[in-house]
Amino acid sequence: MKVTLIGAGSRQFAGTMIRDLLLSDPIAEKGLELTLMDIAAEPLAEMEQYTRSVAARLGRDVEISSTTDLVEAVAGAAFIITAIEVDRYHYWSQDFTIPRAYGFKQVYGENGGPGGLFHALRQFGPLLEIARTIEQHAPDALFLNFSNPEHKVCEAISRLTSVKVVGLCHGYFMGAGQISALLDIPREHLDLPAAGINHFQWFQAVRDRRTGEDLYPRLREIERDANWVSDWHEIGLSRILFRRFGLWPSPSANHIGEYISWADEFVPAQLQYFHDRAEGSPWRDGVETPEWHYHIGNVDTDRPFHGSRTDETLMSLEASLEGRELESSEELAIPIIEWVACGVERDLPAVNVPNRGAIPGLPDDMVVEVPATVIDGVLVPQRMDPLPEGILAMIQRQGSIHKLLVEAYAEQSKQKLLQAILLDPIVDSHNKAAAMLDEFLERQKDILPPLH
Repeated sequence: MKVTLIGAGSRQFAGTMIRDLLLSDPIAEKGLELTLMDIAAEPLAEMEQYTRSVAARLGRDVEISSTTDLVEAVAGAAFIITAIEVDRYHYWSQDFTIPRAYGFKQVYGENGGPGGLFHALRQFGPLLEIARTIEQHAPDALFLNFSNPEHKVCEAISRLTSVKVVGLCHGYFMGAGQISALLDIPREHLDLPAAGINHFQWFQAVRDRRTGEDLYPRLREIERDANWVSDWHEIGLSRILFRRFGLWPSPSANHIGEYISWADEFVPAQLQYFHDRAEGSPWRDGVETPEWHYHIGNVDTDRPFHGSRTDETLMSLEASLEGRELESSEELAIPIIEWVACGVERDLPAVNVPNRGAIPGLPDDMVVEVPATVIDGVLVPQRMDPLPEGILAMIQRQGSIHKLLVEAYAEQSKQKLLQAILLDPIVDSHNKAAAMLDEFLERQKDILPPLH
């Protein structure tokens, strides 16, 4: 069984997937051919060496190879796992800062808001190239994608190709951890079905797995009595949404806030990509990307690092890879492979797939994030209860934005991209939106698709 990792030069992504794959007994019994692919040869060679080291430590008989050739990597694969990004923090800082310069209260700039649209457009080209290569050389493969913006990317692939794509993200587990902490109940004892879109998912029930007890009433009491500013950056916005709309959202304020026009009141967004405007543009020649702060919290959890570096490059190879304990992550790629290919039933609480009736009231071809099962070797989204009207309305708008965005890319239509921008809840000016669009197209012209 051939499994291909694309973006395998990344220590963080590839290291996690390599450990998870090689630790799996069902996959080992099936027989694993593991191919690593990246366009950067040097880190790819490093990761191949690491893969062989882990296989040796575990005593796994695995056929391991690496390549910079996409066709070679994809041909004959049963599963392709991907996480790619170009100059991630450099462009994210623009996705965050440019909308705010025009008065739009962009939060974070990764998946939602105007910034999320341009992030998606930059990702569509390379990810659709991978998808079309899969379409031609591995048409029966399952494409497991970790590249953001998850829902927008998966919607483009599912609408514009015949590839079976599944988007994966650990955001669900962040929200589940918040509920577990508030209730002081281990997460494994909680039944937490959730539905929505990536980074904007809602827990439809909170139950005790052991007794079946509905724990939402207790969660409401605990939330009301909790210190209001405790862990504000992480759950302050979630608490307000919980009070107003009745369900707990996931994953965290800086992600959820991308979809809400008034989130800026609850997220210290101006600190996420800070730069001194009096010093000029942060992207002019010779100037480094603004500092990125993922979490503004207490001394123990506030980990600022420079935007031009990722947390994985701050660690030595020995610390980040060779010295790391061989433990499985909670990422869902390998559990999906184990169930689809090996018949081992696993818990799959959050996958991004076309709706196909899973969430009532949303289009069938809109990508949603819901639990899934496997039936006869096919991944199938679970049918969920209807969402409350207020929550459904917020998600429906995002569905229209995503559809217009994919059409804008496919038709190379600047007009449709502007329509998508004008639908976004944080955009309140046509003229500023048009000017912002022109600045993005100019500033990112070397990486954005052509639009006319």
